[in-house]
Amino acid sequence: MAMEAVRDGERAGHDLALWLADGVSARMFYAGRRWTVSDMPTVLLRDGRAHGAHTPADAAIGWRFQATDPSGDSIVFDVYADAGHWHVHRTYA
Repeated sequence: MAMEAVRDGERAGHDLALWLADGVSARMFYAGRRWTVSDMPTVLLRDGRAHGAHTPADAAIGWRFQATDPSGDSIVFDVYADAGHWHVHRTYA
């Protein structure tokens, strides 16, 4: 499984680093915490539709996934690419 790190600049006061495994989100560092993707990520498309992780990568503009930190807290994140940077658009607790 190939891992690729994608680092974002400072946005909304939080540094974001997203690691992809075979083109799918796998880990992230956000808001001073380490997160591990704990479900099957869903591809988010430009038209707002969501599709399974096997949608072609060039059609994806973002991911929705549940992630869990080392203390066991889990949050669902909507993460989008914008102008070459990743950012957390929305969270669901």
